[in-house]
Order: sequence, then structure tokens, then C-alpha cells
Amino acid sequence: MTQLQGGDYPDIREEIIKLCQQFPDEYWRQIDRDRAYPRDFVGALSGAGYLAALIPEEYGGSGLPLSAAAAILEEVQRAGCNGSACHAQMYIMSALLRHGNEEQKRKYLPRLASGELRLQAFGVTEPSSGTDTGALKTTAVRNGECYIVNGQKIWTSRAEHSDLMLLLARTTTREQVKRGIDGLSLFLLDMNVARAAGCLTISPIRTMMNHSTTEVFFDNVEIPAENLIGEEGKGFHYVLSGMNAERILIAAECIGDAKWFIERSRRYANERHLFGRAIGQNQGVQFPIAKAYAQMRAAELMVHKAAEMFEAEEASGEQANIAKMLAADASWVAAEAAVQTHGGFGFAEEYDIERKFRETRLYQVAPISTNMILSYISEHVLGLPRSY
Repeated sequence: MTQLQGGDYPDIREEIIKLCQQFPDEYWRQIDRDRAYPRDFVGALSGAGYLAALIPEEYGGSGLPLSAAAAILEEVQRAGCNGSACHAQMYIMSALLRHGNEEQKRKYLPRLASGELRLQAFGVTEPSSGTDTGALKTTAVRNGECYIVNGQKIWTSRAEHSDLMLLLARTTTREQVKRGIDGLSLFLLDMNVARAAGCLTISPIRTMMNHSTTEVFFDNVEIPAENLIGEEGKGFHYVLSGMNAERILIAAECIGDAKWFIERSRRYANERHLFGRAIGQNQGVQFPIAKAYAQMRAAELMVHKAAEMFEAEEASGEQANIAKMLAADASWVAAEAAVQTHGGFGFAEEYDIERKFRETRLYQVAPISTNMILSYISEHVLGLPRSY
């Protein structure tokens, strides 16, 4: 159904479609059933250079704009695949690219671009902090030419399948700073070295979707001082600067999910016959699909606008957050329409609706919840009093 495809970057989209055809529904069904990591799929994306889309050419990447990366992830989701297994490789490295020094960039970016290294783990959230980043308790204490890290992170997805972690830790105690977000520093942690030293423990968290998420424990982990990103104490601001890109890329994934659900619903509504006619002839079946389509198209425009502003280096916080919220809502509406259209078959594993239903539900909550976005809009866009 060609009208569900985006018009930007047609060549890239066509190649992604071809790549994803190598990983049909049966592949993802088995991966989900086994709670496995899709190594072959991630390897294929890496080998084709798509995970290095945003890395500049001088460091071995493609040097593509954010809108191209968004098109890649949208098509991955629209094909029924799951980009969450590797999407962080695209946006986590932005902190290194924007705030790392030249030596760090030349040491890591070419190896990330080639697929030799994976930087997919983002160590921020803690059990007692959630989205309250200023309440982080994991510490990094300077000791000569290294930092000693102790603490715990949770909901750290892909930690078991990543070589490096972007880690946010407190280098100045909470009592010594005015705001909780001050005194936090950003590090590149070589997890292979830490695990080999017996200082890093990774424990999987079983969730309703196969998202490879974990909790990570740090017990006197040593990080060379040269792995500090930017200046000590400014880590939160470095993380914040990359969040708009993250929002836009996740929103693009949601658009892809919505298109997948809509196409599956459209197809089933035409093919399924009851009482001598296609169920799609019933307005009760038609209207939810049509509404999902309209909602998807509106959200899609916001995603494109946010990417355009980001690429023009304009302030895009409002647009990126709204794009993520609207796209997550659109994918969820499309998911509900798909389940309703398929009836009981929507819950059957072989139709894949229930798998994608579980996967797309996540984006109402992560990487930022809809309520947090509404709070951001209320305070920072509309100028309403800060809520407590």
C-alpha cells in the first residue's frame, strides 16, 4: 500500500525494505518466544552501515541528517521488525560527537561506525530516581588517573549486548550543589573491561516485551579519567542536548509501527469474510482504521517538522516532545484498531499483532512518559505554574 510509505529518502527506504525482508515475521516471532537478542538483524543493519548514519564521514560514518536516520527507523518498524534492539546506537553517540574531545572521537567513532564496537547502553535511571535525574546516587570519585564508580542503574536496555556504556554519575555530592542536576558527570565505560575485572554485574529484567532491559551494579568500577566526556559536573546538560534527537527518532519508530498496524488491519478487513461479505464493509470496522490513519498522518507531519528544525539547529524541544507524544499516541490507537479488527486472532501469536501491540505500548512510557511531556508543555511552552 504505497500511500503508507514516506516520500523522503526513497532510495534508503527501499534498501531498508529489502534488508528487512530477510527477517520475516517468523524470525521475530521466534526471537520474542525465546526472549533472545536479534544478533543477525543487528549485524545486518550494522554491516550495511545504517547504524552509523549520523556519524560524520571523517570518522567512518555516512554523515546523514537526522531525518534520514528517522526514515531508516520508521521503515524498520513498518516492516514489522524491532529497531529497539539497536536504535540507541544512533543517538547515544551524539554526546560523544558533540561534547567529546578529538582524541575520544577518533578512538571510538570509527569503530562504532564499522560495527566493531557497540555503544547501546545508557546508564541514567536508578531505582530511587526514575525521571528525577537530580536524585541520582551512583558516584564516581576521582582517584589519581581514574574514577571509582559505585552504585546501581535500572532499565538499562541492551547492556548485555553492548561494549560501551554512556554512564551518568555523581562527581560532586548532592549537599555541595544547589540543584540536583549539577555535579553530574558523563563517562564512557568499557563494560568488557569492567566485567572481566568482576566489578560490573548485569541482571536481566523480564518484561512483557522482549526489550533486553537490565539492572546494572557497579562495585568499585574503575574508569580512566580520559573517558570523562566534556567537563566534570556538566554531564546532565550533555545528556539533555541529545534528548531532542532521541525523541524524534523514537517518534519515527512509532510512525512506522502505526503504518504496520494500519496495513495489517486494512488487509485483514478486506480478506476476512463473514455473512457473505468482507468485514471491511462495516463502518464499525472501517472507522477505527480510518481514524488511526488520520492520526498517524498528523503525527507524521510533526515528526518531519521537528527533524527539520533540529537539522536547522533551531530550538526544537517543543516540537520534538510533541512529535514523540503524538506519534506514540498514533501507534497505540493503530494497535488498538488492529486488535479490534482481528478479533480473537489479534491475540494469536501467529498473526504478530499481539507482539507488536506489546512493543508499541512501551512508548507511552519510555524514553519519556506522555505525562512528563504534558508537564513540559504546560510549564515551558504555555508558561503555566510548575506542578508538584
